[in-house]
Amino acid sequence: MQWKPNTTVAAIAERKGRFLLVEELIKGKKVFNQPAGHLEQGESILNAVKRETLEETGRDFRPDYLTGIYLYPAANDKDITYLRFCFFGQCLREYPQRELDTGIVQAIWLTRDQIIQRQDRLRSPMVLRCIDDYLAGQRFSSDLIYYDAD
Repeated sequence: MQWKPNTTVAAIAERKGRFLLVEELIKGKKVFNQPAGHLEQGESILNAVKRETLEETGRDFRPDYLTGIYLYPAANDKDITYLRFCFFGQCLREYPQRELDTGIVQAIWLTRDQIIQRQDRLRSPMVLRCIDDYLAGQRFSSDLIYYDAD
């Protein structure tokens, strides 16, 4: 049987030194994550990050750069590994009346220091790693990702 990682996308948006995160309820515990989620069948990676950001924050997201591609084995389940494509971009329009995805408590803007203060509540170490890679200037053209819909 062939092993396959779970392909996910994540969005980094920064505004005045604060990063957009979501507080979500996972297995009865409130944790913080970037707006993120799984790639759906037939969907491009860029469309997935736009969709997930809208569903989880009520904001349109324009991915400008690929920050990195991360392979992360789940700490609590040795059979699950995530392949995460993380993008930096801009939040454009906000839809304050839009209902957020099930399990999302709130979308919140936090500084890096505030994120570090909540480090024990991060969904995974990838949250801070992606932000630090962005802050270090790690940016790649999203043209690296090719999608052939035909």
